[in-house]
Amino acid sequence: MAHPQRSALASGLAQTRAKLKDGWRVLIHRGPSQFQFWLIALIIGVGAGFAALLFRKGITALQGAVYGAEDVDFLHSFAATLPWYLLVAVPVAGGLVVGVVLHRFTPDGRVRSVADVIEGAALRDGRVEIREGLASAFASFVTLSTGGSSGREGPVVHMAGMVSTWVSNRIRADGITGRDLLGCAVAAAVSASFNAPIAGALFAMEVVLRHFSVNAFAPIVVASVAGTVINRLEYGDVTEFVLATPGALKFYVELPAFLMLGLICGVVAVVLMHSIFLADRIGTTIQGFLRLPRWLRPAGAGFLLGLIAIWFPHIIGVGYETTVLALSGHLLLSQAILFTIVKVAAVSITMGGRMGGGVFSPSLMVGALTGLAFGLIATATLPDVSGTHTLYAFAGMGAVAAAVLGAPISTTLIVFELTGDWQIGLAVMVSVSMSTALASRLVDRSFFLTQLEKRNLRCAAGPQAYLLATLQVGKVMRPLSAVDPEAVAALMAEGIAISPEATLEAALPIFDRAEVEFIPVVHEEDCQDATGEAGLLPVGVIYHLDALKAYNRALVAVSAEEHR
Repeated sequence: MAHPQRSALASGLAQTRAKLKDGWRVLIHRGPSQFQFWLIALIIGVGAGFAALLFRKGITALQGAVYGAEDVDFLHSFAATLPWYLLVAVPVAGGLVVGVVLHRFTPDGRVRSVADVIEGAALRDGRVEIREGLASAFASFVTLSTGGSSGREGPVVHMAGMVSTWVSNRIRADGITGRDLLGCAVAAAVSASFNAPIAGALFAMEVVLRHFSVNAFAPIVVASVAGTVINRLEYGDVTEFVLATPGALKFYVELPAFLMLGLICGVVAVVLMHSIFLADRIGTTIQGFLRLPRWLRPAGAGFLLGLIAIWFPHIIGVGYETTVLALSGHLLLSQAILFTIVKVAAVSITMGGRMGGGVFSPSLMVGALTGLAFGLIATATLPDVSGTHTLYAFAGMGAVAAAVLGAPISTTLIVFELTGDWQIGLAVMVSVSMSTALASRLVDRSFFLTQLEKRNLRCAAGPQAYLLATLQVGKVMRPLSAVDPEAVAALMAEGIAISPEATLEAALPIFDRAEVEFIPVVHEEDCQDATGEAGLLPVGVIYHLDALKAYNRALVAVSAEEHR
C-alpha cells in the first residue's frame, strides 16, 4: 500500500514543479499579473526592510566598537569624554577607507544616493547601478560609523533600489513595471527606517516616481507595510520622538508665527543645500590645486570633521541625540543657534569631501534646532499668546526637511508618524508649505533634483525636459535608401551629421539651427581620409518629423502611466 502512496506523492510533486516552472516562464515572458505583482512587491518590501534594518544595526554596532560607547543613543555625550586625538583619528581612518573603496569601485569617486534613484526612475526604466551602489553603501556605512556627519536614509533608499533592480532584471520587467517595483522598494526602505508606513508610501511616489498612480498605489502600500513590520519586529511599535509637553497651539493668534518660521526654515534649507554644493566645489578646487589623488579627499574631510568634533561632538553621525534634545527643549537659545551653524558646516564638509551618507537626518536635526531657536524667541516675546517652544522645534524639523527633500506631503506625514502626535498637524502643515514654496524657487525644487541638474540631467522640469535624453537617434533613424545619397553627402560636407548613439536632446537643436528636413546619421570609421582625419560613414538618416513623433509617443506613454 505504501508504494502507490509514494507514487501519488511523487506525481504530485512533479506536477507542482511543472506548474512552478510554467508560472516562472509566464512571469519572465509576459510580465507579472496583478496578483503576481503584489506578491513581488511584498517580497521586495521584505528585502528592502531587512536591508534598512541591517544597515541601521550595523552602524550601531560598528559605531559602538570604534568609539567604545556602550549606548550609541548617547554617543555625543560619551564622545565629549574621549581624548581629542581619538576624535580626530577615527574620521580620518574612516575617510581613508571610504576613499579607497570609492576610488576602486566607482568611476567618479561619488557616493550613490537618492538622486541616483530618481535618475533611475526617470531615465533607466527603474534601474540603478548595482556595483557602484554596493560600494556606496559600504562607504556610507563606514562614514556614519566613524564620525561622518550625514544621514542613513539616503544610502538605504539606494540599497532598496538595488534590490528592486535585481528583481526587475531577473523578470525582465519593462519600464513601467521596473519603476513601480522601484517605488515599492523605496517605500519599504523609508518605512523601515522611520516606522512610518504612510509617509514611506507617499515618499516613494512624491520624490522618486514623482507622480501618483492609482494602479501603483496598492503594491507600494503592500511593500511599505512590509518594511514597517520588519522595523517593528525589532524595535516595537514606538515612535522615534516624543513631544515632551502637549502641543498647545493658540490657533489663529499663533499661526502667523508659524508662517514666519516656515519662511525662515526655507532660507535655512537653501543655505544648507548651497553650502553642500559650495563645499563640493571648494573640495574639487583644492584637490586640483594640490594635485591630491581623489582617494585622499574623504580623509581630508575626516580630518576637518575630527577637529570640529573636539569642541562639538554632536556633529558625529546621524545626530538623533541632539535632535531629541532640541525637540524636548533642553537646549539654550545660544546653543541651538551655534549647533545649527556647526551642523550645517559639518554636513557640508562630509558631503563636499565625497564621504558617504544622505541629507535626510541632518535636515531633521537642523530643522529641529532652527525651530527651537525661533520658538524660544517667539514664546519669550509674546508669552501670553504662545504655546510651547518645543512645538516650534517639531514644526521647524518638518519645514527644513520638506524644503531639502522637495517632499512637503510625505515629510509632513513623517513628522506625524515620528511623534505619534496628530495635534501638531496644523503648525507643521503651515510651516512646511511656506518653507517649500520659498526654497523651491531658490533651488531646482529640491536638493536631489538640483544635484541632477548639476549633472545636466533635467529631471526637475518634468518629463517634457528629460524624455528627449532617453530616446536614441539610432532607434528613430531610417535607412539610407530613404533619401538621395547626394543630399546626404551635401549635408555631411556642411558638417551636419549626428551619431546613432546621440539622443534627441542633441538632434532637435540641430534641426532648429540648420532648418533641414533630415540629418545624416554617421559612424566614425577606423580608417582615415586624405586629410588624415577619421572618416564618417553614413548609416542612416533621422527625419525631423520622426523625432517629433517619437517624442510625442514618449510623452503619451508617461501620461498614460501617471493616470492609469
